[in-house]
Amino acid sequence: MANTRLSAFLSLLLVFSSGAVVGVVGYRAFFAPKVAAGPRPDPEARRKQLVDEMTKEVRLDEQQVVALKQIYEETKASFDEARTRQNAQLHSDGQAIHDQQVEKIKKMLRPDQVPLYDALRTRREAERRKMMEQRHKGEIKKD
Repeated sequence: MANTRLSAFLSLLLVFSSGAVVGVVGYRAFFAPKVAAGPRPDPEARRKQLVDEMTKEVRLDEQQVVALKQIYEETKASFDEARTRQNAQLHSDGQAIHDQQVEKIKKMLRPDQVPLYDALRTRREAERRKMMEQRHKGEIKKD
């Protein structure tokens, strides 16, 4: 009987211990700090690295190096232009959605509330512009 109790106790201890180990490992795996990618590399340094690598690996001559640099410059300009167009489109779409929201709110309000709403919007816009200026000057950080 004592042997059975000891066996049962050891079995329970083993189950409890293994559960604790699995819990600790799971907790560490789930809440482990994420590896940060680090700072983005300087585009000019990255471009130089790519040109150097191509020069060595593909054995480019001087004329080809000049042409490769030109291709990288044209590609960068194309990406910059595409990003500018995309940002302008997003801003335009966002402004249209915001304007629709304002119109819906104004339709919901009583006529005596519309001037109060306009004043509130004007105050909010002034606060937003002030915040943007402070961020631009580096006085406050983005969230």
